[in-house]
Amino acid sequence: MQRVRDFLQSKGYPPGELYDLPSSTKRFPDGAQYRIEIPSTEGPRALAAVLEEAERLGVTIHRVSQGSGIWMLTDAEIREMCQLGADAGIEVSLFVGPRAAWGTSAQVRSSAGKNLAARLRGLDEVIYATEDVIRGCELGLRSVLVADEGQLWLVNEMKRAGELPADLVVKISVQMGAANPISVKLLEDMGAGTYNVPTDLTLPQMAAIRAAVDLPLDVYVESPDDFGGFLRHYETPKMIRVAAPMYVKLGLRNAPNIYPSGIHIEDMAVKQSRERVHRTALVMNIIKRYAGDALMGDVGAADLGIPERDS
Repeated sequence: MQRVRDFLQSKGYPPGELYDLPSSTKRFPDGAQYRIEIPSTEGPRALAAVLEEAERLGVTIHRVSQGSGIWMLTDAEIREMCQLGADAGIEVSLFVGPRAAWGTSAQVRSSAGKNLAARLRGLDEVIYATEDVIRGCELGLRSVLVADEGQLWLVNEMKRAGELPADLVVKISVQMGAANPISVKLLEDMGAGTYNVPTDLTLPQMAAIRAAVDLPLDVYVESPDDFGGFLRHYETPKMIRVAAPMYVKLGLRNAPNIYPSGIHIEDMAVKQSRERVHRTALVMNIIKRYAGDALMGDVGAADLGIPERDS
């Protein structure tokens, strides 16, 4: 095995998992080690609830993300979310639209094909999903969530060509599934702005990925049931030390999947959003107790995909 390990090192990669858990010296542009993300913020009511609960509990939020997709929101709803995000100085990241799980794919409905759920089947789906990005940006959005390498390449090329805003943050979904340093580095080279690692990676595995890439890692410290249902709250201080810069991401255990969301389950989505902020408060207490010197990012940092206000 040494031959392969030596070759990896010659290419700038670690020779294996980093079991000694070296402290990361990498940081966000503002010098911070970590930021807070609230996922599954499905619409303006859910976002308003996140902001209200965060103020009540004294929790700092840097980013919210949404899973149902830009296509499931009206122009008015997107503008309202952009306005709320801009006023609060936080990033609002919305998923792209059509995906294999909601199309006519038979394979994705099979037990062996579920990993294809967020992929884009055929070029038409790539075009539809990228039209979602264009529409969102026109309405003020400056962060999108993608889960397909083809679309990542296309969005990055459109940014370079001036067809999309240069400051658009391209956030990679946990459903992309890249789980080793080489795969994540390839996504970074293709234009990924942040990468959501699989929920079950060990600390040595995260350390090896961090050694290979500079982009922020999005890390579920509590994951939804359909992504494993792990509560890793007490590991968070070590994660920050090893994986910085990282987004501490609070999913919610023991909660039903609400994608795609809508008015028919809006009350549930809002309650789940409030509880995610409550779980964040619990994790923040652990960070303060066991990693009190860890540097949390500022709200309104220049590299955040903060939406533009409606003119």
